Amino acid sequence: QVQLVESGGGLVQAGGSLRLSCAASGRTFSSYVMGWFRQAPGKEREFVAAISRSGGSTSYADSVKGRFTISRDNAKNTVYLRMNSLKPEDTAVYYCAAAPRGFYGSSRPSEYDYWGQGTQLTVSS
Repeated sequence: QVQLVESGGGLVQAGGSLRLSCAASGRTFSSYVMGWFRQAPGKEREFVAAISRSGGSTSYADSVKGRFTISRDNAKNTVYLRMNSLKPEDTAVYYCAAAPRGFYGSSRPSEYDYWGQGTQLTVSS
């Protein structure tokens, strides 16, 4: 089992940048595919990005491709989401999640067993 804690959210102007972090407990962090999802008010939770266990492979939603970068540091049990060129439509609660049986292309919430509590990102226009 793994516990996830996100941090780094906040208020940023459109065009700005921010980096989210997700710290994981436990000794088996490197055995999980890690993903970032987001949920805006009144909308379903949607996939943002995922990264393989080694960090060598990544996948992104089309809406963030070229602007967001997912990375991980297995020595620090942490996964990151670097967000550039932020837009108001990026406003959402961002969640990190862990998938013990997934792969770097896992994009469905049902593929992830463990979730953080979320961190709010608000992008002002």
